[in-house]
Amino acid sequence: MKELPIGFIDSGFGGLTVVKQSLKQLPNESILFIGDNARCPYGPRPLTEVKKYIWQLSNFLREKGIKMLVIACNTGTAAALEDLKETLPIPVVGVIAPGSRAAIIQTTNNKIGVIGTVGTIQSQIYEKTIINKTNDVIVKGLACPSFVDMVEKGQIHNSQAKDKVSKELSPILEERIDTLVLGCTHYPLMRDLIQEVVGPNVHLIDSGVETINDVSMLLDYFNLSRTANDASIQPPTQTFYTTGDIDHFDRMASDWLGIENLDIRKCEIKGEVIYETDYSKS
Repeated sequence: MKELPIGFIDSGFGGLTVVKQSLKQLPNESILFIGDNARCPYGPRPLTEVKKYIWQLSNFLREKGIKMLVIACNTGTAAALEDLKETLPIPVVGVIAPGSRAAIIQTTNNKIGVIGTVGTIQSQIYEKTIINKTNDVIVKGLACPSFVDMVEKGQIHNSQAKDKVSKELSPILEERIDTLVLGCTHYPLMRDLIQEVVGPNVHLIDSGVETINDVSMLLDYFNLSRTANDASIQPPTQTFYTTGDIDHFDRMASDWLGIENLDIRKCEIKGEVIYETDYSKS
């Protein structure tokens, strides 16, 4: 069981921020990742629809064989985490609880902001999670739907990017928060830009970093961790699937992860099932 990879699912590229942390913190572990770029973004979709998609992605990776599932998507976590945890025979980890805990620890003025997709913010999942842990804080949520498009289309470095981010974040900065949760795994891809806009006195919480801390703990708890000796005998692998354009995925993933010649494979959605095609780029 411990030789199986960890599975990561996301609506697009954002989950690669979680994968990047896994490569850093858990270098002995193999990875299977699938990004549903063909149907991204998930944020504007009803959570019932997102839940269906998350189950399709989960079933695809389970058929490949995984020892743990990470929902590297905030909207997906809000829609399907509890059902998956109750149903699947393997550990399932979402990104919301780890980010919430980190925000509570970080804040000093007890004013926490959360930015995310429309679906995540409307669900109020971060507010509920944080308030359930402590009622001494004020939590303000703000939907930033344009951020996902900026990341998916590679528009975070153009001349208009800072103005767009400043305009979108202005309502939450008026709340005088000192901690801001990046409540979408796409957002750490534009972390430097967001930090420049909010200023040095606002601490950014990257849920992906916190999530891998939980993954590491659970691997040890369930005796699923691979050791350096295991890795020397059977080196870890990283395989990436996308339901979207494979060449675009290759450019984005290689740039963000800083790894060339990634093993990237194409998937097609047929009805309720996701299939691997014969086309790959490695």
